[in-house]
Amino acid sequence: MGKDFWRRFRKNRLALAGSVLVLFLFFVSLLAPWLAPYDPNAIDLKNILAPPSAEHWFGTDQLGRDVCSRMIWGAGISLKVGFVATGIAILIGTILGAVSGYYGGWVDSVIMRFVDIMLCFPTFFLILAVIALLEPSIWNIMIIIGITGWMGITRLVRADFISLKERDFILAARAIGASDMRIIFGHMLPNAMASILVTATLGVAGAILTESALSFLGIGVQPPTPSWGNILTAGKDNIDIAWWLSLYPGLAILLTVLGYNLLGEGIRDSLDPRLRRR
Repeated sequence: MGKDFWRRFRKNRLALAGSVLVLFLFFVSLLAPWLAPYDPNAIDLKNILAPPSAEHWFGTDQLGRDVCSRMIWGAGISLKVGFVATGIAILIGTILGAVSGYYGGWVDSVIMRFVDIMLCFPTFFLILAVIALLEPSIWNIMIIIGITGWMGITRLVRADFISLKERDFILAARAIGASDMRIIFGHMLPNAMASILVTATLGVAGAILTESALSFLGIGVQPPTPSWGNILTAGKDNIDIAWWLSLYPGLAILLTVLGYNLLGEGIRDSLDPRLRRR
């Protein structure tokens, strides 16, 4: 299966392009202390809103800070939010979906009605409401995005478990006296990992987009910590005279989300059993 997956994945040019974008973002965030030409928080009042030049490739902001340096450091913030928030959502969704799909009955009914209730609330406005009650910080942002984004993965894992629990190898495991926990985590969960992996990849893109939107509104990552969203806020305030404050972070968000979406679609297509004989 592994060889078949890589063979199909390598033939998918869009998936490879997404992989390149994701890896580029990862290395930029990892090497930010060495790649950033300036301190991202260094104020230079002599170069306020300076346009892109050889000295400042992406120009400067309203405090004279180098936009390129702030975007490089902001890449790490985006990755941290994306991975932690998605990890929280995957953990909650996988556990609830596994329990719901395996046990069925009233357990399934209770969990799925709770999922339906959560889906009735517009997720972004729910996040806004919760943040309004808490101090806006990067950790609060990651936790809130995570605990409001698990419903989709719960439904997906539940569907996989309902399909798997009637398979012969699961019936054989029950026949030899395997415990429920061993069946769930040792036999069924590994067979559902393909769907979870795809959802996680796409979820990172959604979490990054949500964090950028919250920072743009001023209730996400707080200055002076660099974030693509709060750079866009400065761009909004100076859109008539400093186009670069909107263009470059906007492109960074676009390419990052596009990269993760292409990667997720490529993984899904490579793991799709209906495509393996083509």
